[in-house]
Amino acid sequence: MRKKLVSGLLAATMVASLMVGCGSDTTTTEAPAGDDAASEATDAADDGEETPAATTGNGTVSDDGTVLNISVWNTEFKERVEAYYPGYEKDAKDENKGKIGDVEVHWNITPSDDNAYQNKLDETLPNNIDAAADDKVDLFCIEADYALKYVGADVTLDVINDIGVDESLLANQYQYTKDVATDANGALKGVSWQGCPGVMIYRRDIAKDVWGTDDPAEIQSHFNSWDDFYAAADELNAKGYQITSTVNDTYRVYSNNVSSKWVEDGKINIDPQIKAWAEASKDMADKGYTSTEELWSDGWNKGMQTDAKVFCYFGPAWLIDFCMHVGDAGMAATDGLYAATKGPQGFFWGGTWICGANGTDNVSLVKDIIEKMTTDEEILTKIVKEKNDFVNNKPAMEAMAADTSYSSDILGGQNALGMFCEGADAVSLEYLSNYDQGCNEEFQAAMKNWFDGNYASYDEAVEAFYTKVIEKYPELTK
Repeated sequence: MRKKLVSGLLAATMVASLMVGCGSDTTTTEAPAGDDAASEATDAADDGEETPAATTGNGTVSDDGTVLNISVWNTEFKERVEAYYPGYEKDAKDENKGKIGDVEVHWNITPSDDNAYQNKLDETLPNNIDAAADDKVDLFCIEADYALKYVGADVTLDVINDIGVDESLLANQYQYTKDVATDANGALKGVSWQGCPGVMIYRRDIAKDVWGTDDPAEIQSHFNSWDDFYAAADELNAKGYQITSTVNDTYRVYSNNVSSKWVEDGKINIDPQIKAWAEASKDMADKGYTSTEELWSDGWNKGMQTDAKVFCYFGPAWLIDFCMHVGDAGMAATDGLYAATKGPQGFFWGGTWICGANGTDNVSLVKDIIEKMTTDEEILTKIVKEKNDFVNNKPAMEAMAADTSYSSDILGGQNALGMFCEGADAVSLEYLSNYDQGCNEEFQAAMKNWFDGNYASYDEAVEAFYTKVIEKYPELTK
């Protein structure tokens, strides 16, 4: 009968419990000598008995699984693991399967549309401890808009006390990424390989046509405030350009600079920044300076084509690498036509956190994936160089920002990492709430109906927003 060697922490915790009764390319990074991750995580010994589940802190884990199930909503983390986790082998026949040592890896992808991904997690995670071995979720990913929902629940493992990650390995990560995934009792429940400070990503060729220069510092002088931004929109329009692809391109910049939460004392709260976005966006849409297309729609994507007339997008490094069709013919990113500058306000957007699922039967492998993918500076630096991602390691990012040999082809040879580093240090999570995803989505949907003429006024759109949010969260009031 198959049994994997249990980590020292797990073994020690098992003794204690008995006493008390309780992301596309196939490049791989070579593990350092004597540190073969796949071998250490999956060494097997056939001694006739299985490793019993162990209760560690508040989590129940074991180490005798033969299938590693990873739940995600898209392929970003999958592509990162496939390319950079030492010893990962892709399945030649099934793109959603792979192998690490003698453990099969199954990628269970459920898109986020209509809340499907969260619904799937809510269906499977509460029963994970008692699930059949091959069906157990071992790792799952979450994002900032709903992180608190899972961070505060028992379905996630304490990264340090349950999984066994050495806390010292996390010392170089940006503090906000740890704050997102820390529960009310101070337990770290998820770790990210990336940081997500955002910038304004603009077209160099359009900037030259309108202002005679594409220099980031010079362009920033036209975008130091929202008043500047909308004045620039007038200048761009006069030359036949749209300021953004859609009104939603500026939403995260506004919503990340609020001074209150979406829900306060059980009551839905619309921050002045959110209202300001709606009113400014209505004006921009009415003037034809932008569209009312949805994010991720075909119309939004067309604005990234080389022959498009769209000046800028707002986003973190992942938006550039994962969403701007880098490498596709006829795309501005492929042609190196973009540059980056801060824009009217600093902000962050999203990010992916890796969580260990309570009930995992692959805890050593879960531990090693978290450590390799989120704390190994060599791997993280390689991700920056090859994917232009902004990784969750402050020394690595500061070194890359100062590296004169590094530049981004997508950004026309610019090294924009310094402004990303500055943004990451400034991220505040003071106004994060459990209701962010639902409120953000429903507000944008209601406002789109106003922009498109389906509601007569902002107030009518707001009433529709309240109705939808209360349907989703009956415990709230307006």
